[in-house]
Amino acid sequence: MEHMELARTLRANTEVHYNCCQSVLVTFAKEMGLTQEQAYALGTFFNSGMRHGSVCGALSGALMVLGMTGCAEKQASALLQQFQADHCATNCAELLRAAHDRGEERKPHCDALVYEMVTAVEAILAQRQ
Repeated sequence: MEHMELARTLRANTEVHYNCCQSVLVTFAKEMGLTQEQAYALGTFFNSGMRHGSVCGALSGALMVLGMTGCAEKQASALLQQFQADHCATNCAELLRAAHDRGEERKPHCDALVYEMVTAVEAILAQRQ
C-alpha cells in the first residue's frame, strides 16, 4: 500500500482513532524499522499539539520520521521552515484557530495537514535514494 493510501485509510478509520502524529508515524513505520503498533504507541501523546495546543502532531510525526530514517538536520529544518511559511504557525492551537476563522471544520483541516506531511516526507526520503 502506498504511503498516501495508507494515511487516508488511517484517517478514515472510525473504529480506531489515529491522531495526526500517529497517522504520519504509522504510515512510515516500515521505513523507521518499527511495527505499526510501535509507531502508533510512539505517537499516542502527540495529539492536539502534545495535548496542550503546542506543535502540530502531523509536523511532529514528520520530524520524528526524518530523525528515525537518518535524514540530515538541514532537511528537518527546511521542512519546519516550509510548514511555518505555508501556514504562518506551527502550533496546533493557532492552526486550528486560523482554520476556524476560514470556516474550515477541524477534521478536514487536520487530515490535510497529515497528507501534506506524508507528501513532504515521501519527497525527502525519495531524494535520499
